[in-house]
Amino acid sequence: MQRLVFLMLFLAASACTGDGDRAWPFVIQEVATFDEPWAMTFLPDGRLLVTEKPGRLYVVTQDGEKSPVTGLPRVAYGGQGGLGDVVLHPDFARNKIVYLSYAEAGDGDTRGAAVLRATLTFDDAGGGKLDNRLVIWRQIPKVTGQGHYGHRIAFSGDGYLYITSGERQKFDPAQDMKSNLGKVIRLYPDGTIPKDNPFYSDGGIAAQIWTLGHRNPLGIAFDDDERLWVHEMGPKHGDELNLIIAGRNYGYPLVSNGDHYNGDPIPDHDTRPDLEAPKAYWVPAISPAGFIFYSGDLFPEWRGDAFIGGLSAKALIHVEFDGAEATEVQRFRWGARIREVEQGPDGAIWVLEDDRDDSEGRLLKLAPR
Repeated sequence: MQRLVFLMLFLAASACTGDGDRAWPFVIQEVATFDEPWAMTFLPDGRLLVTEKPGRLYVVTQDGEKSPVTGLPRVAYGGQGGLGDVVLHPDFARNKIVYLSYAEAGDGDTRGAAVLRATLTFDDAGGGKLDNRLVIWRQIPKVTGQGHYGHRIAFSGDGYLYITSGERQKFDPAQDMKSNLGKVIRLYPDGTIPKDNPFYSDGGIAAQIWTLGHRNPLGIAFDDDERLWVHEMGPKHGDELNLIIAGRNYGYPLVSNGDHYNGDPIPDHDTRPDLEAPKAYWVPAISPAGFIFYSGDLFPEWRGDAFIGGLSAKALIHVEFDGAEATEVQRFRWGARIREVEQGPDGAIWVLEDDRDDSEGRLLKLAPR
C-alpha cells in the first residue's frame, strides 16, 4: 500500500536550511522498500531498474510492484562492495543494452570494481533476464579491502561512457598513471578507448584516464551545458564537488580540505594552485551519494540546480550554480541516509534511501504540493 507522507518543518531536527518555518515544497510518496538498495534508473516506459548491493536487480513499477531480473554476475559482497550502478545505453529503446557496475573478486583476498554490459530481455512476469554479458572495464590492479570502489556510470550527450573509479582506500594509486584507481574514465560504449582521451598517447592504462587525483567519487552527472560534474567523499571531512575538465589532476592525496582519519593533516587545496580545486566542499562532511541536475517541469524554480544525497548528513542537498561556481542553498534534513537521487519522466524527484536502523531502505517519489 502506498503512503503519502506530509513533512512539515516543525522540529529543529528536521529543519530545512534557508526555509525558516515553511513547509517543504513537496509531498513524499513511499513506493517500495529494498534490502541495501544502491542505484536506480528509469526505463522508457516509466518503470525503474533498482539494484540491491547483495547482488539483486529488480524491475519496479511506479506502483511499487517488484519483479526480479536474472542473469546477474557474481558480486564480491561486503563492506562497501557489491552490486552498484545501473544505467541504460543511450539507444536502449532499440538495442536493450544496460550497464551494471559491481565489486568483483580477484586472486586471494583482492577485489576491484567492474562494469558489465548486457542485453535486458523482459519476461511476462514483469521482470527480465540479462543476456550477452560482457565485462568492458575493470579496476587495475585489484587490491585488498572492501572500500572506495566509486563505480558510478554516466553517458554524455555525445555518447561517451564515463566511469568513476575510487582509490580503494590505498591513497597513492590516485596519482599513479599505471593504475586506473582514483580516476574518472572515458570510454566508448563498447569499452574501447577514444583516441582523443588526454593521455591516449601514453598507452596502457593511462589511455583510458580522463582525470586523476580522486578519492571515492560516488556521484556523476552532466549539467544542461554538458559540463561534467563529479562529487566525492573527502577523508575526514572535505567532501568535494568538482567540475571535471579533461586531463586535470584533482589532487588527492596530495591536497584535501579534510584530514586523514588518524588526525594527520593534509595540505589544503589552496596550497597547490597547480592542482584543480573543488567548486564546493563540505566541512563537516555530508558523505555525498547520488547526483542529478534537475531539468523537469514540476519544480520549474529548480531547473539547472543539482540535488545530492547525503549519507552521513542524512539529508537531500540542494545546490545552485553561478557559471562554474556552486553553492549549497538548501538542506532537506531527512533522518535517513540517502544513497541515490533520480529525476522521473514527469519531472518528479525520486530518492532511494539506504537501509534505515530498523527497516529496509525506501524508494520515495517527491512531487509538488
